[in-house]
Amino acid sequence: MKLSICTISFRHHLYSIDQLAHFAKAQGFQGIELWGVHAKNLADEPQYGADWLRSYGLETSMLSDYLPLEAPIAEMMAETEKLSSLATHWGTKKIRTFVGKKGSADTSEEERKELIARLRILCDYFESKGQDLLVETHPNTLTDNLPSTMQLLEETNHPSLRVNFDVLHIWESGINPIFAMKQLHPYISHFHFKNIASRAQLDVFSPNNVYAASGSREGMVPLFEGAVDYDEFLAAARSMEKIDASLEWFGANVKNVLTKDAQEVKKALQLVRI
Repeated sequence: MKLSICTISFRHHLYSIDQLAHFAKAQGFQGIELWGVHAKNLADEPQYGADWLRSYGLETSMLSDYLPLEAPIAEMMAETEKLSSLATHWGTKKIRTFVGKKGSADTSEEERKELIARLRILCDYFESKGQDLLVETHPNTLTDNLPSTMQLLEETNHPSLRVNFDVLHIWESGINPIFAMKQLHPYISHFHFKNIASRAQLDVFSPNNVYAASGSREGMVPLFEGAVDYDEFLAAARSMEKIDASLEWFGANVKNVLTKDAQEVKKALQLVRI
C-alpha cells in the first residue's frame, strides 16, 4: 500500500508545503494528495513540484479538485487544461472530481445524459495527456450509491474514467464497503479513508460544515475508533494487487491523528512497510 496525507486536512493551519512534506516523510507516508486550490496557489512558485517532492522520497498521489461540469464548455475546458497542467507539474496522472451537484435520485435523465457527455469530453482530454479522471463516491453527486456509480461507468465507457473510492461515503449510502469494493475493483485507482462515531453524525461531513473553519467537528474520530470497521475492510482490501489511499482527516490534532492512523493501518495490514 502507498499511503498519503491530504493537504486539505491542513486547510485551516499555518503549515507550509515544506513543513507538510517534512511531516509526511518523517511519519513514513509515501505521498501527498494535493488539494486543487493549494496547487493553484503554488503555481507561481515553480520550484515546488514533482522533482522537489521526490527529494523527500514522496510523490503526488492525486490532485483533488471540483471540475465545473455544469459550466459552459469553454469554462469547463479552461479549468480542465489548468488542472491537467498542474498535475503534470506535480507528477501525478490522477485528477479527482465530483460528478454533479445533487444526488442521483434528484438528477433527471436529461441532466444525467449531459453530465455523461461532459465526462466523455473530459476523459478524452485527459487520455490525450496520459492522465485519468477519478470520480469520487460522494453524497449529493451522481456517484452517491453503488448502482448509480456502476451505471455511470458503463454509460461513459472510457478507459480514463476511474474511481476514488471513499469508504465512509459508500458505507453512508447503505452498501457494505467490501461488497462495493469487489464490484468496483476494476475501476478503483484510489481510496479515501476516514471515519465517524455514528451514522447520526454524518452531517458533519457536509461541505458547508466541513470546509468552514468554525464548523462542527463532533463525531469525527480516528480511523479505527468509528462506526466503519476498517480492520475488516483492510483485511479484504489486501487481496487487491495495488492500494493507493489517503487518510482524510478534518478534525483537530491533525498531525497526531494522522500519525496514529498510519501506524494502525500498517498494523492492520500486517506489513513491514506500507
